[in-house]
Amino acid sequence: MPQCLPGAVTYIAFMKHMKHRKLVTVAAITALGLSFLTVGCERTISKTEETKVKNDGTVESKEKKVTENPDGTVTKTETKKTDKP
Repeated sequence: MPQCLPGAVTYIAFMKHMKHRKLVTVAAITALGLSFLTVGCERTISKTEETKVKNDGTVESKEKKVTENPDGTVTKTETKKTDKP
């Protein structure tokens, strides 16, 4: 009849707990990865940049950008920037 050492029962119980911990970790990593895939990113449809330099050295920059969001809505952004010498 085999004999059981006192530490062997604790070791077996620890291994069962470790398998559970690995399963929870793998499930959490999978859930995190799937959340990144379902969120999506915005897609740039068009982008134009225009820069003008005036006689006094002032630089005017205009940027127009049209993006499509993951939910299908379209966003238009216009940025104007003026740099004086």
